[in-house]
Amino acid sequence: MEKKRILSGMRPTGPLHLGNLHGALANWVNMQDEYDCFFFIADWHALTSDYEAPGAISGYVKEMMIDWLSVGLSPEKSTLFVQSHMKEHAELYLILSMITPVPWLERNPTYKEQIIQLANKDLSTFGFLGYPVLQAADIIIYKAHGVPVGVDQVPHIEITREIARRFNHLYGNLFPEPKAILTETPKILGIDRRKMSKSYNNAIYMSDNPDKISETVARMVTDPQRARKSDPGNPDVCNVYEFHKLYSEDKTVKDVNARCRAAKIGCVECKQIMAGNLAKFLEPIREKRAYYESRPDLVNDIINTGDEKAGKVVQQTMEEVRTAIKM
Repeated sequence: MEKKRILSGMRPTGPLHLGNLHGALANWVNMQDEYDCFFFIADWHALTSDYEAPGAISGYVKEMMIDWLSVGLSPEKSTLFVQSHMKEHAELYLILSMITPVPWLERNPTYKEQIIQLANKDLSTFGFLGYPVLQAADIIIYKAHGVPVGVDQVPHIEITREIARRFNHLYGNLFPEPKAILTETPKILGIDRRKMSKSYNNAIYMSDNPDKISETVARMVTDPQRARKSDPGNPDVCNVYEFHKLYSEDKTVKDVNARCRAAKIGCVECKQIMAGNLAKFLEPIREKRAYYESRPDLVNDIINTGDEKAGKVVQQTMEEVRTAIKM
């Protein structure tokens, strides 16, 4: 039985953190045996917010690929490639922009939200408004069956479905309408309890060594009502406890819960235990990362192989698109 194809991408805007790992990468790794997976580094998408200083993007591309490989994405199981190496994405983006109504883009639920979140950057650009069109081109050019996303990203996939539907109505039934494949993600916030983000300076990175992890964890927000070690704590409102549930053994989780409520463990000790377990969890990832960092030619070969595989697909699709629009 032929596997259904899925596609997803990630913007190379800096080192990857635990939010990226649990929010996307872990699910991608688990989907590799079930689906025909295409995963791409979305460097053109990174330009929508970082167009004033694009120099770092190319460096982040290779770093991101190394992070992907270190967590278990496999070039034997998945097609791993770079968006800007596929010029056909831009060609389809141009064609789709001709048929996409502006109100569809203006009602994008994350458009105004990101303008506020990234208020330090001028996002009043055509590229930022139109990024859902590029996103649609990224997806449908591979005729992907689905896109793995969290529930908050479902509206993005709906825009892609609408654009594919409009193209098919105008020019013939060429593109399948991709479905959102909902993936569960553990609750993981930054050290200040906001969404984990590089821009908030509240992230723990996959490449952090044990000393750096301990230093960052020491700054984590705990139960705000617990002023002293002698005060009983409430693990249910403590971010460190949420991390324990991800990185500590069940026995430790239960022990920390009981001792915190009975004021028999302080926040400093609790953080130290969790930091040690987190460092242990990340150790095999760091080891694989070091392996690929010492073999840059191998990483280049993996990117080139993925580009070649993706290139064959997009070239075929664009031949069909040009025929459909009679150009």
